[in-house]
Amino acid sequence: MTGAIPTTTGSVPARKKRVPFWDNARFACVTLVVIGHSVQRLTADSDHALAVYLFIYAFHMPAFAIISGYFSKASPPGSKQMKKVLTDILLPYFIMETIWTLVQFFVEGKEGFNPTQPSWTLWFLLALGIFRLVLPYLVLLKQPLLWSLIFSVGVGYASNVDSTFSLSRAIGILPFFLLGWKLRQWGLIDKWRFVERQTWYIRAAAIAVLAAWITTVVVFIGFWRSFNLIQWFFYDDSYDGLGEDQWWAGLVRLALIVLAVILTAAFFVLIPRRQTWMTDLGQSTMYVYLLHSFILYPIRESGFLQGEHAAWPYLLAMIIIAVLISVGLSTKPVRRLFRPIIEPKPRWLFIETEDTKPAGSSKTDPTGSRRR
Repeated sequence: MTGAIPTTTGSVPARKKRVPFWDNARFACVTLVVIGHSVQRLTADSDHALAVYLFIYAFHMPAFAIISGYFSKASPPGSKQMKKVLTDILLPYFIMETIWTLVQFFVEGKEGFNPTQPSWTLWFLLALGIFRLVLPYLVLLKQPLLWSLIFSVGVGYASNVDSTFSLSRAIGILPFFLLGWKLRQWGLIDKWRFVERQTWYIRAAAIAVLAAWITTVVVFIGFWRSFNLIQWFFYDDSYDGLGEDQWWAGLVRLALIVLAVILTAAFFVLIPRRQTWMTDLGQSTMYVYLLHSFILYPIRESGFLQGEHAAWPYLLAMIIIAVLISVGLSTKPVRRLFRPIIEPKPRWLFIETEDTKPAGSSKTDPTGSRRR
């Protein structure tokens, strides 16, 4: 895996070992995604649920984007890389979007197949595809990270850029992806030995940062609800669509980006560096990400998580259920069963080129969890 520690034995070529930190981080991030989706229906009637939701949504997708950027390559793509965009991202997207269309038709009576409007969690797949395609061009610019910030803040002023093909969200979180890529270029992770160890006072500072954020969320929960902070964390609507058409609305997004970076750094500091029970599970994050919504869908649509069922015991129960879902969907039987739709291998679809060979073991994971 990229960023791992190479080892050599005599004249045997160096082989890179997996770094447990990154797998642990991936599993922790995808579990936060499942928790967030699990408690979302409770937020309308429960301030406790809203506090948990805002705490998570401030940084969990930015953290995922940073990891994805860290393991991305900015060199001009060859035919092999371009095929991987199709097989790892676009084809699974169309498969899952088709399944969601059928589910919504039979359950809700909703008609029409519109792949330009991603269903629920599928927006991130399209965002990853956009990131992969634009990165080789962005790195040709001076200060690409600065330009990504300008794009992210500026797109909020354009009401005509919406959720079609996840474009508004992709541009909105683009700075996090670029930041991940820049961290690799700067070599800060290796220089600081970030993935190997952390001192107690750095961990204490990270805990203080996260504690300060959750305290701020809880103390001002009424204001965050009236301000509709949830929608700001989606990076989806224009500022006008969020009800803030003032010139300074872009500064709010900029502040949220800075907040997300700080919280993500604190979150990463607390991730275990050694091999843990999460490490192997962290290699299957796309299974969890794409499949958990089908488990949560009946619960969310039943209307059960409302009214008296929004009390804190139900919140705690949903958090526990979310963790169990993440663990269950990361297991080998689930991967074996759903591999054809999560990791399709349509060799019949492509012509043979010089830089492509028949794939052996599956290496699909757009977040880079299996990249070596």
